[in-house]
Amino acid sequence: MSVRQQYALITLLALAWATSVAFMLSQPGYTDAYYYFNAARRLVEGQGLTDPYLWTYFNAPDHLPGPSHTYWMPLESLVVALSMTLFGTTFRAAQLPSLLCYTGLVLLAFGMGRRLGGTARHGWLAGLLLLFSGFYVPFWVTTDTFALYGLIGALALLSMARALERGQTRWYALAGALSGLAHLTRADGALLLLIALGAALTQRETGGWRAVARNAVGAVLVYLLVMVPWFVRNVSALGTPLPLGGADTIWMRSYDDLVRYPPGSSPADFLAWGIGPILRSRWTALLNNFGTLVAVETWVVLGPLALLGAWRLRGKASVRCFAVYATLLHLIMTFVFAFPGYRGGLFHSAAALMPFWAAVTPVGLETAVAWAARRRRWRYTEARRVFSVATVILAFSLSVGLLQSRLGDWNTNAENYKELRAMLPVDAVVMINDPPALYYHTGLAGVVVPDASPDVVPEIAARYGVTHLRLDVDRTAPFTGLFLGQETRPYLQLLFHEGTETADPEDDWLLFAIQQGDSAP
Repeated sequence: MSVRQQYALITLLALAWATSVAFMLSQPGYTDAYYYFNAARRLVEGQGLTDPYLWTYFNAPDHLPGPSHTYWMPLESLVVALSMTLFGTTFRAAQLPSLLCYTGLVLLAFGMGRRLGGTARHGWLAGLLLLFSGFYVPFWVTTDTFALYGLIGALALLSMARALERGQTRWYALAGALSGLAHLTRADGALLLLIALGAALTQRETGGWRAVARNAVGAVLVYLLVMVPWFVRNVSALGTPLPLGGADTIWMRSYDDLVRYPPGSSPADFLAWGIGPILRSRWTALLNNFGTLVAVETWVVLGPLALLGAWRLRGKASVRCFAVYATLLHLIMTFVFAFPGYRGGLFHSAAALMPFWAAVTPVGLETAVAWAARRRRWRYTEARRVFSVATVILAFSLSVGLLQSRLGDWNTNAENYKELRAMLPVDAVVMINDPPALYYHTGLAGVVVPDASPDVVPEIAARYGVTHLRLDVDRTAPFTGLFLGQETRPYLQLLFHEGTETADPEDDWLLFAIQQGDSAP
């Protein structure tokens, strides 16, 4: 089979698998995916880049609707909006960009495997590992940044590798452009530009400072060319090129600080927390992020093989760029952005690492099999074939099992929102744990339940016109007393309590009307 035929076949396999998984999802499924979808649909429907709800109080506007993407970056919504413009404002149309990017990631892993391993066999194993990428499989095809960032980020790293190999400014410029697109997809994509500048600096001995300056300036200028339109929009909407609140997540003392009201975490608050809690929080992040490295990035048990392969290929420029990004990303998501890092930030950004992990693992596998064959007198060729097939079966089984578990959570919440919608007036504004999901299913505006005393409800209600409060098991801690019936507030009137027929409060949810004016304190 020719190389072209192999690429055609892996493309067909990737498209078939990605399409099958995509059709298993009936809706975006979780907050991030709902958010990007909603913003895209509103843009296509002529409402601009606006949000009719608040899912965080960072950079919150004075009224609803307000500017969108004041915490997350816009590119996912923009590419989804383009797909919706062409094919209609449906979830299926919105999935198309992710489906294509997922296919692109498989092709990238296939090509990298061939190049790094030197044979078609390595390419096929790498491509199939990316195709059956475990925890990532359901996330690749929903309306979140995984596939888009994964493809752009991986291409940026490969461009840096080519720049190192050839020392040409055009490759640094391409790396700058891709770094800009990565930053437009995720805020931590800016890290890629720093790596590109570091790559330029390493060539001082071969090209001199003039070459370093030329390459670095080329990368930065093209990066700015990509980013400037977004900077201009933010200056117009927010008064600053980039939202300022995101940096406050460095100083978070719990993940619920993301919905803290009033918003903001400061260095003074963080230091007042004490050295013990600070160290424990970083230790927790370290353990969780190590778990992400082992279970999510390297298919639970293939981590040693992946690391062995990376070590064997350490002389390759692409592997060096990958290793630098992987190391910096894990360190930053552990010790700087600890809470958002281990609660999903690392999982999202490590998508750009997956083609590299897939490409180096076959080399590590064959190295380990060769070592074992010499000591156990195995027939190397047969052992290699057996372990390669077993690796693919492992990846496939892991992917199917995790896909099934996600489908149960993601596809089943529509009825709850429809029931809620039937209880509310058409102009209701709801305080709820997931305002993007509320808007997707009901069209109602809302704000997130804050990490603050319920005493702030009247203030938030007056500011944003909130009329109702819905509480369930995912409430923030200060609202536990209200949820369990241990507390009341004069401005909250209980309208409905679901789940009283069982003793388990986990399936309960409560709906309150918020009384404003004389009834509020």
